[in-house]
Amino acid sequence: MVELVDCVDERDRVIGVVDRSEAVAAGMLYRMSMVLCRDEAGRYLVHRRPESSSRFPGEYSWLVAGAVSAGESYAEAAGRELLEEMGVRASVRPLFKFLCRGELSPYWFAVHEATVDHGQIAPQVAEVAWHGWLSGTELRSAMTSWKFVSDSRDAFRRYLELTTDSAQ
Repeated sequence: MVELVDCVDERDRVIGVVDRSEAVAAGMLYRMSMVLCRDEAGRYLVHRRPESSSRFPGEYSWLVAGAVSAGESYAEAAGRELLEEMGVRASVRPLFKFLCRGELSPYWFAVHEATVDHGQIAPQVAEVAWHGWLSGTELRSAMTSWKFVSDSRDAFRRYLELTTDSAQ
């Protein structure tokens, strides 16, 4: 399956379009967009990837994530991934972006936030084996005892540096 992404430089400027698998194999920079979902009570949506997943099987994440398609904005990709993986439409707002030297390859990692209703979540089985809602304290504890996707853990550390949220 061809998944075209923008190839970018160290300053996140587009320098070409490549297939994502080619970018990963060659260590080229591309873009990823993530959404952290919170409910009205401020709890965080956490999910576990299926054991059959090609990337990080059985690992947990607190972010709904995916590659930014060629020509797509970070925010558009965040909204699309939220709909594709969790079956919910919600407004996303950007929080921060950083150059991630990921486990599989390097990429620009943009984190967004959305408030979602529990009843609207309808996870795609191919992407989500389990999901639940954790308070900031519970998420912080889970980060130390559950196996989280490494990039998700990196983003959590950066998130804590930027927020005065109860996750601290």
